[in-house]
Order: sequence, then structure tokens, then C-alpha cells
Amino acid sequence: MPKPTTKTQIIEAAQTERAALEEFLATLTPEQMSQPNVIGKWAVKDVLSHLFEWEGMVMKWYTEGKKGKVPAVPSEKYNWGKLPQLNQAIFLKHKDKPLVEIMKTFKASYKKIMKEIEDIPEKELFTRKVYKWANNNPLAAYFVSATSSHYRWARTTIRKAIKE
Repeated sequence: MPKPTTKTQIIEAAQTERAALEEFLATLTPEQMSQPNVIGKWAVKDVLSHLFEWEGMVMKWYTEGKKGKVPAVPSEKYNWGKLPQLNQAIFLKHKDKPLVEIMKTFKASYKKIMKEIEDIPEKELFTRKVYKWANNNPLAAYFVSATSSHYRWARTTIRKAIKE
């Protein structure tokens, strides 16, 4: 899929990939979604908590940036070189939560990030150096990464793990 160059393309890609992910998830039983050790130690529900945590981080970075702050990216405790440790911390934070709770947050987070994207002016999404925390990257890159790219990764990773 080509890199989006308009806000409409970001939204359409996110909607398309999310629909494909949700369609695939609908074929799984609650037991399949909660079974540990499907993807490493992760259950399918852990992949979903990973997705909504990253959606939340991107929205937090953006919100803080709008206020003139420079948030710690990706987090206070972890830099980009420590992504495996950050992802492990996300897993540990949510691994014992019930599927119903994970699904509720998963759906709410998607609605929130899509509303956020819709509200951002297109020029702001694609202009580099608007936010210091984003370095030389356009804001769009972070929202694409947290939505369509991440949804596609989740779907293909889960599908492959379930087949094996």
C-alpha cells in the first residue's frame, strides 16, 4: 500500500485495514483470542492491547505537542532502541485483563484516534518540523504507523500464528 499523502488517504487506509482486522477477528472464538503463547507469549487479545496502547501514545504525543510541550517519545522509560522492552511492559500491563475489557478499550481507542485524525488540519499532518518531538517526520507518519500499518501487521501476524 503506498504511503498516504492526504488526510483522506490516511483515514481510508486506517478504515480499510481496521475492517480487515475486525473481519478476521470475528472468525476467532473467545478461547482462541485468549489463548496464551500464540505469538511468543502473547495471546491475540495481547496484540489488541498493544494496538490500543500505541494509538494512545501517539494521541498523547500529539496532544502534548499542541500544548507546546515536548513529550518523551516513545515513553518516559523507553527510547526507540528499547522498543522490545516497551512492548513487553505493555504486555505485562494488560495480560491479565479479560477479553471483554480488552475489546471494549480496543473499540473505543479506534473511535478516538479516528476522530483525532479527522480533526487535525491536513497541512499540519504533512508539514515537517511542526512538532519538536516528531523530529523531521511529518505527524502523518506517526498516525499511519499507529493505525493502518499496525492493523495490517496485527492481522497478518495473528493469521500466520493461528495457521501454525
